[in-house]
Amino acid sequence: MRRMDEVFGIFPTPFLRAPGTLSARLVDSLVQHFSALALDANKASDKLSHTAMLRPDDSPLFVEAAALITPKIVDMGALMFGDRLDWAIKEMWVNVLGTGGLQTVHNHANSFISGVVYLTPTHPGSQTVFMKSSGGTEFLFKHEHANITPTPFNGDRWVSPAPAPGDLVLFPSYLLHAVPANEGERRITLSFNAIPGGLDSWGYTIKFSS
Repeated sequence: MRRMDEVFGIFPTPFLRAPGTLSARLVDSLVQHFSALALDANKASDKLSHTAMLRPDDSPLFVEAAALITPKIVDMGALMFGDRLDWAIKEMWVNVLGTGGLQTVHNHANSFISGVVYLTPTHPGSQTVFMKSSGGTEFLFKHEHANITPTPFNGDRWVSPAPAPGDLVLFPSYLLHAVPANEGERRITLSFNAIPGGLDSWGYTIKFSS
């Protein structure tokens, strides 16, 4: 009997999607309370604004949201580090993206896991896009033209699944991501960064404080 070839996707990047993490009631409350507080303009787009960086205990709504999100972060951390560590959300903020607004390519410093909770419907053209890092992990030659077949191994960007209000996504904080120009109505999201209490590498330990 002929044996079949196998392809292994080695060293994958984890991306966790948790539909319906926040209830419709909590989502509506977050939108009503924080959308009016998103007054900090974004330098890249005059149609994008943010609230100040807030701690989870700055609002009872954030406390409730963090209690639902944190167990998912622990799950994500177990994928990344192989251990169910104690995790804390160190900052949360709300983004309001108007029609025509966009978010340029960026990642999140000084954290290990970042996440987004979608609070309003998202236009298909404005789903979060993740990009492969341009530094040091590819061949120096590329093969790109109109007739190539995109695969997970040659693509340089990935569009996240279509979200519904209340859906959560988690990803490593180093992962580059962006939001294309919003062709739909106002798009509101809750973003956050999380850190573990500490890491231990064969006795060499480092502690983090939120």
